[in-house]
Amino acid sequence: LIGGSFGLALRKHVPEARVIGWDRPEVLRQASTIGAIQEQNEDLPAAVRDADLVYLALPIGVTLDLLPTIARFVEAQALVTDACSTKTVLCRSAAAHFSGNARFLGGHPMAGREVSGIANAAAELFRGARYALIGDEDDSDSRVAGFVDLLQRIGAVPVWLDAESHDRAVAYVSHLPQLLAVALGAVLQQTTNQGDPLLALAGPGLRDALRLAGSPYPLWRDICLTNSEQIVSALESVIHQLDHLRTHLQDRALEDD
Repeated sequence: LIGGSFGLALRKHVPEARVIGWDRPEVLRQASTIGAIQEQNEDLPAAVRDADLVYLALPIGVTLDLLPTIARFVEAQALVTDACSTKTVLCRSAAAHFSGNARFLGGHPMAGREVSGIANAAAELFRGARYALIGDEDDSDSRVAGFVDLLQRIGAVPVWLDAESHDRAVAYVSHLPQLLAVALGAVLQQTTNQGDPLLALAGPGLRDALRLAGSPYPLWRDICLTNSEQIVSALESVIHQLDHLRTHLQDRALEDD
């Protein structure tokens, strides 16, 4: 979804860019068909060689596994960036591998959908979306400035912060809503399995609340594994609020909240 959308956005808004794709063969075929890439290469070292920008739109675990290979074969003048949803673990790993001239810049587009896959890619996915960048807004590296310009050309809004602050923020504004949707879905499934016809009365409010529950598990498995401490803190805050609601359902204390 993210890689395909980024390719489509480049082809539309940065027509001078030459976009080469690397992925599984079936994904590359789809990317070529929809016009997200101009060339495809199934060999990772060859795909990143000579690139000015390497954009990693892969699951967190796969990204961590591939960083050593990319660091080994990427050109010294290149900027390597990612689109992963957690940053502390990944940026720490990147710092260990990118010790040469190639530059790594952690990134996270706050743009997405509850459906995944390149079939759902859209050139305007980043339009108006916040795009987290890990580092200093005053970074003097021309490669970083060039990437920021590119993001603005595709409609994204760069936001600078450190990795730990990013992971705490997304635990509350992204990861927590996802897990609450999953929990609500599980509660309803358990109830309806007992023969309760409650879903006959379900309306758009419930559909909105459950929308995120359809997100792919492998993506969220990696997110939970690499941001567990912050997510636990967010969940504990919700549990406290739920306990408060349960305690005061029959009095007027909720009026003051």
